[in-house]
Amino acid sequence: MAKAVRFYEAGGPDVLRVEEIAVGDPGPGEVRIRHAAVGCNFADTYFRSGYYPAPLPAGIGVEGAGTIEAVGEGVTGFAPGDRVAYNGSSLGAYSSERVMPAAPLFKLPDAISFEDAAASTMRGLSATYWLAKTNPRMKAGDTILPPRRRWRGRIAAVQLAKLLGLRVIGTVSTEERRKRRARSAVTRSSSTAARMSPRGSRI
Repeated sequence: MAKAVRFYEAGGPDVLRVEEIAVGDPGPGEVRIRHAAVGCNFADTYFRSGYYPAPLPAGIGVEGAGTIEAVGEGVTGFAPGDRVAYNGSSLGAYSSERVMPAAPLFKLPDAISFEDAAASTMRGLSATYWLAKTNPRMKAGDTILPPRRRWRGRIAAVQLAKLLGLRVIGTVSTEERRKRRARSAVTRSSSTAARMSPRGSRI
């Protein structure tokens, strides 16, 4: 039996339940993966709250990394024992093990840990999309100004831009403005921590 976080109605964090589930064997085009790490993204709260409607009951989470345990009929390019990561799957990443489509998976180099992959895949894809898809005519030597400072994919975008030979510029603010922003961030973080006190169990 595997453990998974599920919810049966939309609402706050208290609707989430840790349950034991039977995973079963993968069907055509699917794999069974044992998670080593899963990504927690703000969008997960949209599903849980009902802002993004999902058929209920449902799992939660769309990003993870782990090891393939079995592959279904028609799956090519993957085999049991492969280290993989993914983003953009159907809901259900908050689990110790799951069956899922093979389509979102990519192989994970040995030099990248499961934790790093699960924490950064969405940001990396966001940065790649911004640089390569929305600006297809960019070439080495071009100058870019990354999006707003609080965009969580900003660091990945800067790193990727440098690899592509782009010139990156940034903006700065006064010391007083930085202090005000820092104080505001601390206040928001404290407020969020107070509203989201832990009520569940670890997988």
